[in-house]
Amino acid sequence: MTRLNIFSRVVLVLLFLLTAVTATAQEQPDALAMYRQGEYAKAVDICLAELETSPRNMNSYTVLGWSLIALRRYQEALDYAQQGLEISRYDHRVVEIAGEANFYLGNNVEALQFFEEYTVLAPTGDRIGIVYYFMGETFIRIGEYNHADIALSTAVYHSPNIARWWARLGYAREMAEDFKFAMEAYDQALKLNPSLSDALRGKERAATKMNS
Repeated sequence: MTRLNIFSRVVLVLLFLLTAVTATAQEQPDALAMYRQGEYAKAVDICLAELETSPRNMNSYTVLGWSLIALRRYQEALDYAQQGLEISRYDHRVVEIAGEANFYLGNNVEALQFFEEYTVLAPTGDRIGIVYYFMGETFIRIGEYNHADIALSTAVYHSPNIARWWARLGYAREMAEDFKFAMEAYDQALKLNPSLSDALRGKERAATKMNS
């Protein structure tokens, strides 16, 4: 057999192996892709299967938590977040999931603790804006409107184009009887979304109170 024939056979074998590996990789389900496509239940199933074979996979815990929250399965999201934090206590992604799950479950103190921890662990993290938004909403719940103002002001600093967040900032300021700055926040919300009913009603209330 000539060297050329041997070389050709080696090349063919390598190409076959490469094709097989590529096909196998393409066949592997992608939980993150499912999550991004809104296929949350499928993402959950994939993540649970991944954790069966790789129980310390923090990426699986992360996508699992996001998907469970999207499905409004908040207690499960919290349970798995706590399992993940036993493996990697300072994974900021799972810390945020624990905060969000606690928020939706009405556990205000615990939610604030996890959200505040996220701001320390990942002050420039991908979800820093929404973390401050949730902090603001939690402070509104417990009647700490000045703290809500600070948190929501930070949220809109990071994500300035979300009209609903500006409206909630206006509400926090209104409840703190800071009507002038409440009007400014409502006005910004209406610039972004002129038909936002919460901002329209809030601005009308704030104007009435400011002029009374």
